[in-house]
Amino acid sequence: MAYRRTPAVQARLDASREAILKAAIALLTEHGYPGCSVAAVAARAGVATGTVYRHFPNKAQLVTEVFRFAAGRELAAVTEAVRRPAAVADRIIALIETFAGRAFKSPRLAYALLAEPVDPAVDAERLVFRRGYRDLVAAAVAGGVASGALPAQNPEVTAAALVGAMAEALVSPLAAGHAEVDTIPSLITFALRAVGGSDARDA
Repeated sequence: MAYRRTPAVQARLDASREAILKAAIALLTEHGYPGCSVAAVAARAGVATGTVYRHFPNKAQLVTEVFRFAAGRELAAVTEAVRRPAAVADRIIALIETFAGRAFKSPRLAYALLAEPVDPAVDAERLVFRRGYRDLVAAAVAGGVASGALPAQNPEVTAAALVGAMAEALVSPLAAGHAEVDTIPSLITFALRAVGGSDARDA
């Protein structure tokens, strides 16, 4: 007969895994990926290194899961903000203000999520989440085009270009650990002009 974990055993395993992920995210926030060694994560979580390996066979799997969790949390926050306004300009503004605002509140973490050299598996996850942001912008642009608020354009191409530009514009300030005074306003101006000219604020 196959062994079946009791609810109590499963609860302990789930709690252990959650503690490990929280510890890894804390270290990522403070030190980036170099600080997320298995030994450091185990020490922060208060568990043995063998416990970490029980949940994550190697560091690559650990940091990939940490990235997925942290990046997913950011995407969820931006998605919630973007879905509130009805006007396309307001949705784009909400995306930039939320994404960049949250990034500058935790610049070391944001830099790790956006640009820090990582394992190829994490780079693959980056592409997945970048497509998530692209889809948010594309939906807003497509709605603006359909309503006549924006000129005809390929929403996916516009969105991919805007997301790439936003990420690139944030890398240097995040690496320096602080925002330039006009970073977010400049990004908003650029994005609104890119999707439909100066009239986009009224879209």
